[in-house]
Amino acid sequence: MEFKALEETKEKLVFELKGETHTFCNVLKKELLDTKGVTLATYRIDHPLIGIPQFIIETKGVEPRKALKEALKSLKKKAEAFKKEASKI
Repeated sequence: MEFKALEETKEKLVFELKGETHTFCNVLKKELLDTKGVTLATYRIDHPLIGIPQFIIETKGVEPRKALKEALKSLKKKAEAFKKEASKI
């Protein structure tokens, strides 16, 4: 995964996630929407085979990069809990 910021203000972040697909992007979008201060989180992939996901995050009262880091920490924690539970099977 390669992160590339395209536009950044104190309430908006537009970035690309090269190397990712809808699978990870949908999970990240959902987690961002559940993150405090995030008012908008969406992404698009222009071409289904060769497109690069482009995210837009808008926030209120929190820096977009901070919200993104919070969402990623939460996803990591959930993935570790899932892995632990799955290993019991």
